[in-house]
Amino acid sequence: MSQNNDTKEEIQMTQEEVNELIKIRREKLEKLQAEGKDPFQIVKYDVTKHSDEIRAEFEELEGKEVSIAGRLMSKRIMGKASFCNIQDRNGNMQSYVSRNDIGDENYADFKKYDIGDIVGIKGTVFKTKTGEISVHATEVTLLSKSLQILPEKYHGLKDQEIRYRQRYTDLIVNPEVKDTFLKRSAIIKEIRKFLDNRGFLEVETPVLQTIPGGASARPFITHHNTLDIDMYLRIALELPLKRLIVGGFERVYEIGRVFRNEGMSIRHNPEFTEIELYQAYTDYKGMMELTEDLFKTVAQNVLGKTTVNYGGHEIDLGKDFERLTMVDAVKKFTGVDFDEIPDTEAAKKIADEKHVEYEKHHTKGDILNLFFEEFVEENLIQPTFIMDYPVEISPLTKRKPEKPEFTERFELFIVGREYGNAYSELNDPIDQRKRFEHQEALRAAGDDEANMIDEDFMTALEYGMPPTGGLGIGVDRMVMLLTESVSIRDVLFFPTMKPLQ
Repeated sequence: MSQNNDTKEEIQMTQEEVNELIKIRREKLEKLQAEGKDPFQIVKYDVTKHSDEIRAEFEELEGKEVSIAGRLMSKRIMGKASFCNIQDRNGNMQSYVSRNDIGDENYADFKKYDIGDIVGIKGTVFKTKTGEISVHATEVTLLSKSLQILPEKYHGLKDQEIRYRQRYTDLIVNPEVKDTFLKRSAIIKEIRKFLDNRGFLEVETPVLQTIPGGASARPFITHHNTLDIDMYLRIALELPLKRLIVGGFERVYEIGRVFRNEGMSIRHNPEFTEIELYQAYTDYKGMMELTEDLFKTVAQNVLGKTTVNYGGHEIDLGKDFERLTMVDAVKKFTGVDFDEIPDTEAAKKIADEKHVEYEKHHTKGDILNLFFEEFVEENLIQPTFIMDYPVEISPLTKRKPEKPEFTERFELFIVGREYGNAYSELNDPIDQRKRFEHQEALRAAGDDEANMIDEDFMTALEYGMPPTGGLGIGVDRMVMLLTESVSIRDVLFFPTMKPLQ
């Protein structure tokens, strides 16, 4: 079966046919090498223009020489002349290749090129009779030989397994995938710009830690041979950044990978990107204003609008975000008012009546949170701040002075998913130690997601940390929202996958 043309009938090829074509490609490479035309010996190629630039600058470039390079995606052989299509980083460009222009030997070589080969084309810019901007080739160079068949030739474009495992091929054949990742890069760039313009300093903190802190999560454990100690991949960025606040950096942030040894789903990957930021002399209300402004600004600057369609809903990031306490949210959707529930025993009784499962050690605050997760989260479609979380589930958060059983904490929910988590940071070292000790007790009782006591962090707090607001945002989820992607795997270049057997 010929590989000279981009023919649709190849989609139905059997694996045996594919293997035969791969064999033919390797034989072509061996022949080129024997003739002294090994493409892998070429070390550079001077690209003067990309496809989008040629289109944008056509009036200036018409009739002038350019050099382009990219992957050969199609070609139509028509005797002494041919058309081919080259895909570069910014799009596609057609080229007209004639035997009279590049010579008999070079044209014969060109006719043997395979779809997927990397080629360079030098020529003049012109417009065809049908009005398509193209490059009239005067020189064609094989820069790299493709020894595989592009996936769509035999798997089709919808094979998710291939797409995630071989992202490189996904990017080649699905232009919309590349667009998602270009937007991801733009989103992260806008986040940085937003924070830099507000006087925040970007920093880097250790990925390997002796104590995993800053979140309730199961860590990945490794071993440092020289020190002969177990170490952990970080589960959050929080505690090192707070140390920098203690050290006098009043506004800091980090965008980095964190790792949690937990389940996988369309929302969760074992490693993901998070941004955490800390600002001295503000509180969780200041973080609320910053979060709302961040989402609006990034959406407007990347998408050119503040509305997105996600999960069948039109989400408006341009309007004021709704604000509800957790108690009020549970009351709104269940009719149960936890302000009227006197103690843990009464809370468990209500939980039994509502068929909400809880564990023996759970207290009233834990059960309030269970009610929220069971009955409220999925109903929070438009951007909503849920405020004032129980102290039991907020070990690093400052208490509300007027209601000390609650904390100055919020989470941002959109389409039933949590996108951000923020506190008025706990800076009382005595209270912090008591909460760490409670977490240690939970860990001793079998909760391997409970916090450990970080003695160095405790020492830092004892030196004095100013009143501080802190915020964490899942970058991958934010990208999913703004690119309208269903799965977190769609916004990660290389999502975690079970190895093939």
